Amino acid sequence: MVHSPDGSRRPQQIPVVVLAGFLGSGKTTLLNHLLHHSAGSRIGAIVNDFGAIEIDALAVAGALGDSTVSLGNGCLCCAVDASELDVYLDRLAAPAAGIDVIVIEASGLAEPQELVRMVLASEHPGIVYGGLVEVVDAAEFDDTRARHPEIDRHLALADLVVVNKLDRAADPEQVLALVRSLTDRAALAPATYGRVDPEFLFDCRPSEERIGQLSFDDLHDHGAHEHTGHLHTGYDSLSFTSDAPMDPRRLMRFLDSRPEGLYRIKGHVDFGPCDPRNRYSVHAVGRFLRFYPEPWPAAEPRRTQLVLIGSGIDTEALGKELRGCESDAPHADEHGMWGVLRYVQGSEEEPDPDPETYGGQ
Repeated sequence: MVHSPDGSRRPQQIPVVVLAGFLGSGKTTLLNHLLHHSAGSRIGAIVNDFGAIEIDALAVAGALGDSTVSLGNGCLCCAVDASELDVYLDRLAAPAAGIDVIVIEASGLAEPQELVRMVLASEHPGIVYGGLVEVVDAAEFDDTRARHPEIDRHLALADLVVVNKLDRAADPEQVLALVRSLTDRAALAPATYGRVDPEFLFDCRPSEERIGQLSFDDLHDHGAHEHTGHLHTGYDSLSFTSDAPMDPRRLMRFLDSRPEGLYRIKGHVDFGPCDPRNRYSVHAVGRFLRFYPEPWPAAEPRRTQLVLIGSGIDTEALGKELRGCESDAPHADEHGMWGVLRYVQGSEEEPDPDPETYGGQ
């Protein structure tokens, strides 16, 4: 449980990841990979096929069981509105379901920005937007753009782009460079057979004893993917800890200018005298950002602990920038927290989703 700004307790929010991409790009393959490499995390899915026979739903149902909501014969973005989506989310986000992350697998003909709007418009208190993941077929990318020029717009909206089937591309580096030129600071994850490390998308809950970042399950599973390299090679991570309070103005400048490829930021922040009662849990995915104030646990030392995850990021430079956000000021800046409070869930100053980011183009 975490706390709302008024100190009341509220359930931990479950991230909702929108998984999009044109027909045949490998969305279901990626979802199945996540299901089998979730390190004990329980994934719920809303699978939306375009057609009366729900092939994709059948492909994942065996792994998910009753954690699947299947919507056939139409695009989710056209078939339901935000209030109807909340009905499906309510089933998956119920505490009894024990779900850790929800993935909405869109049909190959869905409009991703509409799905993102629906998640952001959700009034369900138990969920939080977890990012837009766009899957592209590297082998067919030029032909796909010719048939569906709207893919350029979809890539510009994405928080993470999985460049799938790279092993089949005639010139993988050329495809990666082209995709990168079409994104707006999104992280890129090269992949074959949809193999992307789940840690890139959501927090994995280990079911077995861990050795560093690997569980015993992982150590015994190398044979399944050793010919494609380790799962973690597509991203970089930085763990940052500081016993000094963070200056809110400097931290917001850092967050507002976070670099291309920095996909996720998670952890909590100590703002020292600016709010001595609360620590601020932070959740950032792509360009989405939220802070959640919660009273400091009585026995826990007051420090900032953050994990940054991205693709092609300069972790050393990011660490130096975060060190530059530390403050030794003994007194609070009277207006220093205003920038942070704009991103507090439920705050009257919380901004609406950026219409330029998620609006029609």
